[in-house]
Amino acid sequence: MQEIIYEQRDAVAYVTLNRPESMNAFNFQLLLELGQVVEGIRIDPDVRAVVFTGSGDRAFSVGADLKERKTLTESMVRRNLNKIGDVFTMIDQLPQPTIAVINGFAFGGGMELALSCDFRIAADSALMGLTETGLAIIPGAGGTQRLPRLIGESKAMELILTARRVSAEEALQIGMVTQKAPVNTLNEVVNAFVDSLLANGPIAIQQAKFAIKQGMMADLQTGLAIERKAYEMTLPTEDRVEALIAFSEKRKPVFKGK
Repeated sequence: MQEIIYEQRDAVAYVTLNRPESMNAFNFQLLLELGQVVEGIRIDPDVRAVVFTGSGDRAFSVGADLKERKTLTESMVRRNLNKIGDVFTMIDQLPQPTIAVINGFAFGGGMELALSCDFRIAADSALMGLTETGLAIIPGAGGTQRLPRLIGESKAMELILTARRVSAEEALQIGMVTQKAPVNTLNEVVNAFVDSLLANGPIAIQQAKFAIKQGMMADLQTGLAIERKAYEMTLPTEDRVEALIAFSEKRKPVFKGK
């Protein structure tokens, strides 16, 4: 059985963690397949948005496969840790906007995968958290860095040090997720959100993401220079000309990513 299911519908890539019997826990094979899929998405000009979700109705992912972990040597654990960190960084650095659809539990590395995405949309029944300290380890795939940048140092410190699980409602209130929805309408909400992204210029979307991501790691003046460079990338595009023509003709623009 494939550990990752990949589908592309129109301009959207759908990546499904496919280990429902283990609540989509990460084993090494899943990480290998996920890395290969993400690299393919990165270089595919036809993909304009990426949706990550988990197979089944119980979990997005509960993180590392602890049954596998018990059989690993210390060096193999390091191998897995390096791999998961590298793959999540690849996701974080994808040029296309990324959405994690948290359809159930998202714990440990599963939550770290969601944090590697640009947006998180959760079922209102979802539970999530960085629970690693309860296992006498720490989040090791970006959680200690990405969560504070998202919700602030103090709140992230509380959640990580207590290993507390939060509901979708609380996650929405503290900015941990972008939206929540009843599980029976979750796909509709996700599709509407994806459509709101696809309605805009693909090159502009990617350059705006680049400017925000790079600017967050720089001082203000450097960030402003990054923004200017990103803006310049949109000027010679056919899409920019099309947007102006469509505006004058009172119609919706048809963007081609050129």
